[in-house]
Amino acid sequence: MHTSPLPIFVSGLVARGFGRGSKDLGIPTANYSADVVKNLPTNLEAGVYYGWAQIENGEVHKMVMSVGWNPFYKNTVKTMEIHILYKFEREFYGSLMKVCVLNYLRPEMNFPSVDEL
Repeated sequence: MHTSPLPIFVSGLVARGFGRGSKDLGIPTANYSADVVKNLPTNLEAGVYYGWAQIENGEVHKMVMSVGWNPFYKNTVKTMEIHILYKFEREFYGSLMKVCVLNYLRPEMNFPSVDEL
């Protein structure tokens, strides 16, 4: 049973990730730094969530978010990667991103290949 405390609100600067979302999967993500991730509620389960995201004072957009260790890539550091459902015209590294995490979709999973991921 899912027990994460929702909704949660997170704010921080967009940091560079591993570059795999866009390059390997065609799904660009906006990432938070390890410092922001460390401040998440300790009982926020690893998995996929949905909600809303805003860059600076721009429009609010739907988002899907992965929190965890990305077992396919064997990460050793917990990450928080947000895919905003909007096509931005430019990169926004270093910009303030605010998210409202509304609900849980599924647990973190491993996949046998990039195609299945």
